Amino acid sequence: MDLYEYQAKDLFGKHLVPVTPGEVCTSSAAAHEAASKIGSAVVVKAQVKVGGRGKAGGVKLADTPDDAQAKAEAILGMDIKGHTVHRVLVTEASDIAEEYYVSFLLDRTNRAFLAMASVAGGVDIEEVAATRPDDLAKVPVDALKGVNEAKAREIVAAARFPEAIVDQVVAILVKLWVVMVEEDATLVEVNPLVLTPDGLVLALDGKVTLDDNAGYRHPSHADFVDREGTDPIELRAKEFDLNYVKLQGEVGIIGNGAGLVMSTLDVVAYAGEEFGGIKPANFLDIGGGASASVMANGLDIVLNDPEVESVFVNVFGGITSCDAVANGILQALEMLSANGAELTKPIVARIDGNNAIEGRAILTDANHPLIEIVDTMDDAARRVAELAAARKAGK
Repeated sequence: MDLYEYQAKDLFGKHLVPVTPGEVCTSSAAAHEAASKIGSAVVVKAQVKVGGRGKAGGVKLADTPDDAQAKAEAILGMDIKGHTVHRVLVTEASDIAEEYYVSFLLDRTNRAFLAMASVAGGVDIEEVAATRPDDLAKVPVDALKGVNEAKAREIVAAARFPEAIVDQVVAILVKLWVVMVEEDATLVEVNPLVLTPDGLVLALDGKVTLDDNAGYRHPSHADFVDREGTDPIELRAKEFDLNYVKLQGEVGIIGNGAGLVMSTLDVVAYAGEEFGGIKPANFLDIGGGASASVMANGLDIVLNDPEVESVFVNVFGGITSCDAVANGILQALEMLSANGAELTKPIVARIDGNNAIEGRAILTDANHPLIEIVDTMDDAARRVAELAAARKAGK
């Protein structure tokens, strides 16, 4: 889960990383009030989970509360690279002598972490990395040893920070590592880390990505979920603990195992080309246990997507056998019907693996009007795309 800047800076403050005071606002009037409290020049910053806010006009300096209100009025509702601005951060303006960059990120390839730092921070850090790679220090971090003061000094030396601020940057790096570990983050970034004219080093901006797999350890992280900017179907799927991603298509996908679901997306997209560009509507991995309740939740999510015209249930029986999967599908439809759901969208089922023959027999004997059984994944993908195209054409 990516955090907004104000959320990242809240975490920084929690772990004593020095930041500038500020307040998040959802209206221009609130921005006026926040600027009045700060009592000096402020910066009004669009809160979107995408870079390039400044170049898009989403970051404005305001000298007075009235100016802050006008700037917030202009920024709220803006579209920045496809992201609508619903809130702004009003924060104390800082005089900047120099801008730096520091980050920690998960290095999956090497099964470790990576620290990156540069004295050439700011909005164009990506250009620095591409054109002047020697100006961006990259220091491996052992997952077990982490970042203590000695490691932080190694990072600072590699990036060639000015001697006068070494101790401050070292202390900040150690605290940012605490954020990384204690909050179960996969990325912690400060850009820019700034030096003020009076010699203080501050985290002026922040970016944090939290590992959703560790969410059970952090109940408070649920407060970071962006309900305004997240598709409501995805929010509902999260309530069911389903691994769901909304896509722009017409075929609902339900499978067990991320690899199988990814393959299903590919074959449906390929088959859909024959029928006018029919595409998958979602990624939904229900995991290894396709019980009736889990299958019901999955079908509930997919069938209630208004863009879905047909559903492809593609399950490989392993620990959960195919006969249990077949019973789960039928029971799921019964549960949804009993709860008043209007079931009209066709379902193409392809089940294989453990007890596949028995599972197919169960579905065949049930003779449910919405379910078609297809033996192979390619044939099932073609059939579900055909059904989606037919329903779409009939509207």
